[in-house]
Amino acid sequence: MTGKIFRSTLAASLTVLLASLLVITGCLYTYFGTVREQQLQTELTLAAAAVEADGADYLARVRDTAERLTWVASDGTVLYDTRTDTQPMENHGQREEIREALTGGSGSGSSARYSETLTEKMLYQAVRLTDGSVLRISGSQKTVWMLVLGMLHAVIVVALLAVGLSALLASRAARRVVEPLNRLDLEHPLDNNAYEELSPLLGRVYAQQQEIRHRTRDLRQRQDEFEQITGSMREGLVLLDHSGRILSINPAAQALFHADGTCVGQDFLTVDRHPDLTAAIHDAAETGHSQLRAERRGREYQLDFSRIESNGKVLGTVLLAFDVTEQAEAERMRREFTANVSHELKTPLQSIIGSAELLENGLVKPEDQPRFLNRIHQEADRLVALINDILRLSQLDEGGALPHEQVSVLELAQEAARSLTAQAAAQAVHISVTGIAGTVFGVRRLLYEIARNLCENAVKYNVPGGSVTVEVAETERDVTLLVRDTGIGIPEGDQSRVFERFYRVDKSHSRAIGGTGLGLSIVKHAVAYHHGTLRLESQPGKGTVITVTLPKKPTE
Repeated sequence: MTGKIFRSTLAASLTVLLASLLVITGCLYTYFGTVREQQLQTELTLAAAAVEADGADYLARVRDTAERLTWVASDGTVLYDTRTDTQPMENHGQREEIREALTGGSGSGSSARYSETLTEKMLYQAVRLTDGSVLRISGSQKTVWMLVLGMLHAVIVVALLAVGLSALLASRAARRVVEPLNRLDLEHPLDNNAYEELSPLLGRVYAQQQEIRHRTRDLRQRQDEFEQITGSMREGLVLLDHSGRILSINPAAQALFHADGTCVGQDFLTVDRHPDLTAAIHDAAETGHSQLRAERRGREYQLDFSRIESNGKVLGTVLLAFDVTEQAEAERMRREFTANVSHELKTPLQSIIGSAELLENGLVKPEDQPRFLNRIHQEADRLVALINDILRLSQLDEGGALPHEQVSVLELAQEAARSLTAQAAAQAVHISVTGIAGTVFGVRRLLYEIARNLCENAVKYNVPGGSVTVEVAETERDVTLLVRDTGIGIPEGDQSRVFERFYRVDKSHSRAIGGTGLGLSIVKHAVAYHHGTLRLESQPGKGTVITVTLPKKPTE
């Protein structure tokens, strides 16, 4: 900035100096021209008086010493010339200065023109004598320029000194102007007092700074809010610009795509090169929206791509990733449940219909009719039991409020054991119930279903001569129901699935003993309804232990 001010100041100074030189030169030329004319006029007056007295003799005497004198008759004939022979000279009657002197009332004339005789520009002065002739004096204009040039030497020296002084002053002025500007504290504009003229500018700077700080604070606050919101989202969020570079990615998306915050500003392809993702981003940019199902780390995600645009211009793409593993699993289970229900309902119905058709068409011997009727009755009971189990599960799935009361788990276990006495005796299985009251605040019917189904399964899948032991214990906060059997046990690979609906470890054995495949699923949902826990331990050939832990008081 200092250099600019210096150059500008120096240039202005030189411009003024040059203009001054031109004006001075013009003034000197005018001045010396006037002086020269006065000099010629004075010499002409003296010469005219001498010619009046001595005539041509005077002109002969000053032929080589004076300015050029020309004596012209009234008719324009050149009578005498101090520089040139008069013989070849033409008539001068039409010369401007001669004509003025002959015809003018003042008796004098003057002009300035190029002389072909002398081949230079000349100044002419003429005066009319008493006899009517004209005496003319002429002088070279070079004399004026020589006088001017003679004065210019001094002017040039002064100009050079002025240039040097201008440069020095310009440098100092530039530093004096710039140094206070360089010391300005733009962080606190109103605290500066360098130049009063800068106060309006500094005031505007301060106002702009305040506006910038305010907007920056708002932007930072909005950014923080955005990061807090997106950071707490379970869904993955990725913002891409129009070229596919990552503008923002929340922690959920970072975990999904195995990335971190350093990927911001990079192309999304550096994070995930899956071709389906690239195609989905392209489709969203073209059509406005696209979807994709993808599996990552054993979980299933739905990826929604939406185009971001403003005023018809595409700004980028937003990607939302939803974890739909549970939803997909629920859909799968619902499909399986529907298929299983359909199958399980069809099986007894087909048996009932088949037996009824045989009886209706008289294809059954009279002695076999009771057996077919008994089959119809058994399959009808099985159908009713299946429907009841399905209804119980539906009620548990709905999660509606059911009446709660203080219930003794020991009494329910004893009641369940008594209801299975005949079935246990038929399989030579001994049931025993021990423990303390174990009172909990819950739904009596659901708690009974827990004890009844666990005991029933322990009897069904036991071995002849086996045993079922039911124990009720409690702590300060919980009640524990433990059902232990000495039955066939459950393979390790099936233990995680036995609580699924319609899942059977041995399907043929289950159908033979009349199970619906929903008992343990009802247990699982009933325990979850009471905010309890369920644990299974089993070894094939040694038996199974299922432990249910229930809170004494309702969980908020």
